[in-house]
Amino acid sequence: MAQHREEKTELKTFSEEQSSLWLIALGPTIWALHFIACYAATAVVCAKLDRLAEDGWLLRAMIGTATAVALALIAWTGWRSWRQWDFLDDRDHVHHRPVTEHRHEFLGHASFLLACLSFVGVLYVALPAVFVTGCV
Repeated sequence: MAQHREEKTELKTFSEEQSSLWLIALGPTIWALHFIACYAATAVVCAKLDRLAEDGWLLRAMIGTATAVALALIAWTGWRSWRQWDFLDDRDHVHHRPVTEHRHEFLGHASFLLACLSFVGVLYVALPAVFVTGCV
C-alpha cells in the first residue's frame, strides 16, 4: 500500500516537472516564431509584392497583430510561471534544497524570467515596423 502511494506521488511529481519544462521552453519559442514570421513576411512583401509594400500599412498591421498575439501568449506563460514560483505565498526565493517543492518553484522562477526576457525580445523585434514605413 505504501509503495503504491509512493509511486503515485512520484508520477505526480514527474508530471509537474515535465509541464514545468514545457513552460520554460514556451516563452523563447514564441519569441523565435514571432521573429521568423515577422522577418519572413517582411522579406516576402518587400521582394515579391511591391504593390502592397508601397504604403507599408498592411505589413505593419500584420506585424502588429502578430506582436499582440505573441505578447499575449508570453504574458500568459509568465503568469503561469509566476503562480508556479509561488513567491508571494511563502516569500521563499531561495531554492537550494533537493526537495520536490524547491525544484518545482525553481522551474517556475526560471520560466518567469525567460518569459520576461521573451516579452522584451518580441517588443524589440517589432520596433522596426514602428519606425520604418516602407521597404528600402
